[in-house]
Amino acid sequence: MDVGALVGGGGAALAALLAWTQSRATNRRSDFTAITERLDRELADERKQRKLLTSYVVDIWRWAQRVGPDTPAGPAPEPPSDLDVTPWRH
Repeated sequence: MDVGALVGGGGAALAALLAWTQSRATNRRSDFTAITERLDRELADERKQRKLLTSYVVDIWRWAQRVGPDTPAGPAPEPPSDLDVTPWRH
C-alpha cells in the first residue's frame, strides 16, 4: 500500500472526527441555551401565577374576616382574570 494514501486518509478521518465533535459541542451549547431559555420563561410564568394566586387567597382571607359566622355572606370575590384556575374548575 502507498504510505501517502494511508497518511492522507488518516488525516482526512482525523479532520472529519474533529469537525464532528466540534459540531456536537455546538449543538450541545445551543440545546443548553434553548432549554435554559424555556425554563426561564416557565419560571416567570409560574411566578406570575403564584403572585396572582397569593393575591386571590389574601382577598378571600380579607373577605372571610369581614363576614362573620353569623353574618349573611355575600358572594366570594372572583379570581383575577389572569389567574389560571382551570385545574380546579373541572
